[in-house]
Amino acid sequence: MEPIGTARSLRDQALDTLRQAIVTGEIRPGELHSAASIAKRLGVSVSPVREAMLTLVNEGILEAIRNRGFRVVEITADDLADVIELRQWLEVPALMELATRPQELVQAMPRLRDLCGAIERLAKAGDAVEFLARDREFHLSLIALHGNRRLVESVAVLRDQTRLYGIPGLASAGALEEAAREQRRVLGALEAGEAEQVRELMQLHLSRITAGWTTEGVAPSLD
Repeated sequence: MEPIGTARSLRDQALDTLRQAIVTGEIRPGELHSAASIAKRLGVSVSPVREAMLTLVNEGILEAIRNRGFRVVEITADDLADVIELRQWLEVPALMELATRPQELVQAMPRLRDLCGAIERLAKAGDAVEFLARDREFHLSLIALHGNRRLVESVAVLRDQTRLYGIPGLASAGALEEAAREQRRVLGALEAGEAEQVRELMQLHLSRITAGWTTEGVAPSLD
């Protein structure tokens, strides 16, 4: 983890850095980390790092071990199935409804197209970390068009819980480029107002997460 600056709140920067470290596997399940040790690596005081780590505890991504520190929550195949089921219930109908409200998409479309383009370029370059960041931004931006802040927050937490074990092999397997193509198709179906096609594409997209589960306990999430 690189030291962080001061342009945004230190707590928010620490939170983003910790999320990325978990995604990349720099912070792995089973490893104990104290707020003090992370703060030293980031070059900031302990308080904003502790706040960030407690946020991740509340999201079910980290767990606090009394008098010892924090560690990434282990996730089982059953846990993953539960999370994916919740995401199906929340994201699929939300985007299907959005397909019937083209006025909600008009102003957002230039930015969404730009995000799709960035996702495609990152996939081609094999930059899985930045790919996942832009992928997250794309999907949460779509959900945000409903204007329901709690829906966005809930989906964000569920998405993060499906990628606790890092991203080994995603780029080399060509999975990033396939996911990028799916994003473009989802956006096209939304723009065309094809709600049923949106349903089919999103169900396929989410099913790939479950298919990516391995017996070694690695859940490489594309979404």
